[in-house]
Amino acid sequence: MKASADSHSALPADIPSGKEYYERSLTVALLRAREVTMRRFKRFSDAHDLTLPQWRVLRALADGEPLDAGTLCQRCVILPPSLTRILRALCERGLIAPVPSADARRHTVTLTEKGRVLFNTLVVQSEGTRREIEEALGADRMAMLLDLLNELRIVTEALPETRPNAPPRGNSDTG
Repeated sequence: MKASADSHSALPADIPSGKEYYERSLTVALLRAREVTMRRFKRFSDAHDLTLPQWRVLRALADGEPLDAGTLCQRCVILPPSLTRILRALCERGLIAPVPSADARRHTVTLTEKGRVLFNTLVVQSEGTRREIEEALGADRMAMLLDLLNELRIVTEALPETRPNAPPRGNSDTG
């Protein structure tokens, strides 16, 4: 028991330790919320033989505007090599199609009619689950949660990059 107390004494007083550190971890809370929420929606994409990243690409293209690969990577939070495989699979299924681009180096795609039909089907199927979550949380709290998550992303993106071994600035949450 003494060794455990000694190992915790190395942390600054304002940084929680042990179970409290883990349970109040921003990254763990975000992962847990993502996993439990996505599990409720995954059954809809699974029923149509779509991965969740493929579904995100269809959703991004659903506004009707053709998008280039770089924009899709950013909007869908997908790395370029993965997006290449996703675009190939969606093209093979006839859900998206390449479109000419003013810049020949850009790979630009659009949703096909078949892709639009599938998108509309999935939106209708998943809407009940979205409503269920919103009703359980409350419409105002759901709107606040989405606003806060978007604000967290914007604020975090604006922070300067830290060096790998640099000491944290103030109270940080790395795990």
